[in-house]
Amino acid sequence: VIELDPAARTARVLPGTVLDDLRAAAAPHGLTFGPDPATHAWCTLGGMIGNNACGVHSLTAGRTSDNVEALEILTYDGLRLRVGATPEEELARLIRSGGRRGEIYRHLRELRDRHAEAIRARFPRLPRRVSGFNLDELLPENGFHVARALTGTEGTCVTILEATLRLVPRPAAKVLLILGYPDVFAAADHVLEVLAAEPAGLEGMDRFLVENDFTRRAHQAVLDTLPDGGAWLLAEFAAATPDEAAARARSLLQSLQGHPGAPGFLLLTEPADQARFWAVREAAVGTTSHDPRLGEAWPGWEDAAVPPARLASYLRAFKALLARFGYGAALYGHFGEGCLHARINFDLRTPDGVRRHRAFMEEAADLVVAHGGSLSGEHGDGQARGELLERMFGPELVTAFRDFKAIWDPDGRMNPGKVIDPYPLDSHLRPRTPLAALPTHLHWPEDGDRYARAVQRCVGVGRCRRDDGGGAGVMCPSWRATREEKHSTRGRSRLLFEMLAGEVVTAGWHSEEVREALDLCLACKGCKHDCPAGVDMAALKAEFLAHFYRDRLRPLRAYAAGWIHRWARLASLAPDLANAILQSPPAAWLQQLAGIAPERTLPAFARTTFRSRFLPRGAGPAVLLWPDTFTNHFQPEIAEAAVDVLAAAGRRVEIPHKPLCCGRPLYDFGMLDQARRQLREILDALSPSLAAGVPLVVLEPSCAAVFRDEALQLFPADPRARLLAERTFTLAGFLTGEARFLPPVGAPTPGPVLVQPHCHQHTVLGTAPDRELLAHLGLAPQWLEGCCGMAGAFGFAREHFAISQAVGEQNLLPALRAAGPESLVLADGFSCREQIRQSGGRRALHLAEVVRRALPSF
Repeated sequence: VIELDPAARTARVLPGTVLDDLRAAAAPHGLTFGPDPATHAWCTLGGMIGNNACGVHSLTAGRTSDNVEALEILTYDGLRLRVGATPEEELARLIRSGGRRGEIYRHLRELRDRHAEAIRARFPRLPRRVSGFNLDELLPENGFHVARALTGTEGTCVTILEATLRLVPRPAAKVLLILGYPDVFAAADHVLEVLAAEPAGLEGMDRFLVENDFTRRAHQAVLDTLPDGGAWLLAEFAAATPDEAAARARSLLQSLQGHPGAPGFLLLTEPADQARFWAVREAAVGTTSHDPRLGEAWPGWEDAAVPPARLASYLRAFKALLARFGYGAALYGHFGEGCLHARINFDLRTPDGVRRHRAFMEEAADLVVAHGGSLSGEHGDGQARGELLERMFGPELVTAFRDFKAIWDPDGRMNPGKVIDPYPLDSHLRPRTPLAALPTHLHWPEDGDRYARAVQRCVGVGRCRRDDGGGAGVMCPSWRATREEKHSTRGRSRLLFEMLAGEVVTAGWHSEEVREALDLCLACKGCKHDCPAGVDMAALKAEFLAHFYRDRLRPLRAYAAGWIHRWARLASLAPDLANAILQSPPAAWLQQLAGIAPERTLPAFARTTFRSRFLPRGAGPAVLLWPDTFTNHFQPEIAEAAVDVLAAAGRRVEIPHKPLCCGRPLYDFGMLDQARRQLREILDALSPSLAAGVPLVVLEPSCAAVFRDEALQLFPADPRARLLAERTFTLAGFLTGEARFLPPVGAPTPGPVLVQPHCHQHTVLGTAPDRELLAHLGLAPQWLEGCCGMAGAFGFAREHFAISQAVGEQNLLPALRAAGPESLVLADGFSCREQIRQSGGRRALHLAEVVRRALPSF
């Protein structure tokens, strides 16, 4: 943000400015930028100007073009100029001045005069007309606004260097009213009635959207509170005070309740509650792209808009069109402006499927034009709909669009093949790109057991580039630390796609470019949970590394960390000697040889392992306690605390009859053959107990995640792996679930309480049981968002140390400094506790230790 003028209500921004950064800068002045796409936390204003973005609040604020005051632009031939509204006398002066600038303005005026009547006659009058170029902005009644005419040209005319944008008052208070209807058609039937109450935003979505697997996993608690129905309208009301906003919503409710078939409703007045519902809506593009009920779903016909009064009619006809072609889609969108989103399960891989796709697109275009609508109501035309523009505007205006582009870009160098003289809509289709079908170690059951399909889960939503502090989840710590696209989930997915395509990245599994991009992936699995499309970059990385190093040695640190279970067992024979060696002067040389950062200290081995001093404890039904390598060899006191807690819960505590290791570090280095061997040994050893109904309690979240996740990818057809996943519990999950044991509430903990969840807790296991247990104990902790930065052995590597610290500084380390020495810090992950100890100077407790403190005998 270059400059913000609260008095003029304008802001000067660079095109790379993230929308939410502008909104944050404007908020202290009571202002905001009105259009707000679902990607507001990471989309850039240059992108919004490029495709004339809208969003929920364009209902009241208008499209991006309606909020552009001026643009600083650069033509392909090197002319830099500032454009905006142009009074007639100024227009005449510019033309008289001659040169390239004068020529541009002369041609623009001639184009306007030549096509003015056609523009007035053929441009549909609706709030979401995004298709075509904004030639109507050149009309005299619109002030010959060149900046707004260029908005939405999708990079086909000029390069934007700077923008002056209009700001609008920021609502002081908002409430969200959710109305439930029998189906999406009934919801659309009532749009005008709701619009009469003047909401600030009005969205719609059907049940098919909210029953998506990802949506259910990520937002189940929110969805359980939805009013009954098969579709919902989300009406936001804004006012100066919460009471005033709520009164406006209740006034609408009162009028609705007086009619037959009144909708069910839910009124949300708390901002946090509203945000949770908006998160469901904002995730829709990604969640609908990979829905198991539909298979692969694609963009193409995804944002058409009609006048709101005709939305219900259009929806019914559109649904019938989908049925006739045998397609399916979740239906949702900006119902208050007649804009419908739909990711459709086109078959874009076979010739017949592509032919059917073309036929559907042509009929859909005719349908929306018949309803007085726009082919695009938000995302622009590009290649997908460019060739259909003549059906909407007619040949004269398409010629005018072509002439408009030629004024700015006479040689056709700017984004060719898009919008004007576009490539055919059925050419250059990404799903038609032949991708190598390579054999893999891991299985991909949700992606047709194909690595390429797993890579193609990424649809470019860009949520991995989100960085808005609290609430941002875990994904993607390496992008937040580097701000480089190749170190985001999206960037890595794109490189893997290019590797499989073999045109740009040609070395296949031995690609150094891909290895470099994956090197800073912390394998946190944040993308598997936080990405709406469910990209699992940790698994994709493990598979790549398994092949990359198939015929070559790995770095020494891969053997030092990947084989930690071997070194730890060896050290347990003489732990004092092992620790003395690790603390001796030659240890620095060993660390350097192994590629370990000199700033790191290696954790000390315990003098005795947990296994060596374990005796079965407790009475009652049996429970297996998993002594993972780190707890067993480094912090056995945690396992002992867990034994006390489980015994107090009325369980007889047992451990596996022989030392076992889940192999978690092996995945981080792609040692998948060895990981499979170790998991098979675990299945052989544990299956009899698990089959007898004995639960397995795992204290280390990363180990539990192996049993819940990777085991199923390595052994998808082995019922024992499914049983292992089903019978694996975290300590909190077991106590609050199967054991139904809540310890007595102890004395209040003095000072603040911080909890650093392990990334795999957040992404695979869930933290709801932990929250319930801590709340029962009378604790109200601050739950920290994001990765700690250590990520197993990642933060120990010399080349990763700086990134590890940068990730830690995103949330964890500042929170530790702010909390002070009297605070209680909880972290179930061994690597999290190491980051807290080494970079934060604190000892973190495991949940087992905290719960044991509450037991009467302790």
